[in-house]
Amino acid sequence: MAAKIFQINKGIGRPVEFRGLKAQFIGYLAACVVSTMMGFGVLYVCGMSLYVATPSALGLGGWMISVVFRMSRRYGQYGLMKRSAKKRMPEALLSRSRKMFIKLRSDYVRTIG
Repeated sequence: MAAKIFQINKGIGRPVEFRGLKAQFIGYLAACVVSTMMGFGVLYVCGMSLYVATPSALGLGGWMISVVFRMSRRYGQYGLMKRSAKKRMPEALLSRSRKMFIKLRSDYVRTIG
């Protein structure tokens, strides 16, 4: 009786990747493609010539795709979330009174000895 050989999934713990795009940037790329197609449809329905609507949609779509790929390379899987979190962090915490420190219980305060 021959033993069965199973291939091991070596992608466990890695981010989802599609042609260099990582994690949430795949969704951003899909949103760019859909919005470009909708924009082209709106331009065509409004009566704009195909000779004007097609290059403008392709140009805008190409620019958006290049921006998404650039952001994916620059920030990676978690970098964009870290960037937005860093913007929300205060530079300093201000305390105008000592009440907060005086009311600390003694068992939380370490003594140096």
